[in-house]
Amino acid sequence: MTQPPYSPPPPPYGAPYGPGPYPYPAPPQTNGMAIASLVCAFVFAPLGIVFGHISLSQIKRTGEEGRGLAMAGLVISYLVTALTIVALVLGVALFSWMARVLREEAARNDGAGIPSSPRVPGGDRLPAFNPPAGLGANCTYPATITPADKPAKPPRTGKVPTAPATVNATMTTNDGAIGLQLDNARAPCTVNSFVSLAQQGYFDNTPCHRLTASAALAVLQCGDPTGTGRGGPGYRFANEYPTNQYRPFDPALQQAVRYPRGSLAMANAGPDSNGSQFFIVYRDSMLPPTYTVFGTVDSTGLATVDNIAEAGITGDPDDEKPKKAVTVTSVRLD
Repeated sequence: MTQPPYSPPPPPYGAPYGPGPYPYPAPPQTNGMAIASLVCAFVFAPLGIVFGHISLSQIKRTGEEGRGLAMAGLVISYLVTALTIVALVLGVALFSWMARVLREEAARNDGAGIPSSPRVPGGDRLPAFNPPAGLGANCTYPATITPADKPAKPPRTGKVPTAPATVNATMTTNDGAIGLQLDNARAPCTVNSFVSLAQQGYFDNTPCHRLTASAALAVLQCGDPTGTGRGGPGYRFANEYPTNQYRPFDPALQQAVRYPRGSLAMANAGPDSNGSQFFIVYRDSMLPPTYTVFGTVDSTGLATVDNIAEAGITGDPDDEKPKKAVTVTSVRLD
């Protein structure tokens, strides 16, 4: 019996007729802004953020492909932008810190001290004292970038008394006693610091590291635990008399005036950089009025300093360490 020829079943309803293959619908295109967002994430991140948000909006409206690319562009752009901002902030902070370090280091390299000769000749004597407004009303002692070279706490801040006008103290050295009259009425913030350091024993067993004997400058400098001329208590404070008798930036601040024999003054490394170092003038000396005078030395103390000066100077005959080693064994209030 002969079988009938095979006939394929009819195609399902709606299927295309005709010879194959049958075309498939074209896939949706990828959104161009999504691609631009991802590229800009590595080139200019803020623009990548803008393009990413535009892309997501267009994809939502048109149904285009590229949502993953847009999201990747946004994430990377935000991350790069955030890291850039953090790097800029840290860079500015680092630059400011380094600038401050360099300024202070330059001052420290110069030493907390006084010039070996006056910068500008002229002047005659220290100005008369006219109490400035707010004298002693707001004493501040901000920390320096370098720590204290010997343990010390800053003195009390704020208002300090200007009475009694004079505070007596004795600086005992291995070569004899030196009597000090601290001028609390003219330099209360300075006296406040000096007394605080003395009471903490900061000056005990520290050297007098510098002696000068030039025609313009004759001083014995002490108060540095390191004996290098660069040591300090870890804080600083502003100049007082005679600096406060001048207007800020007054050219007269650059002109030398006479610091009389017996003056007790603060050494510094620039404006308002007072710390612990001080000097005793044993012969009238010419200096700019930028070194705070905070007391005087009695006649017995000056005799002790004279003996130290007569022993001579090591190395440079005008400005070096005293040939006779001088140690401050204590500073005590009387």
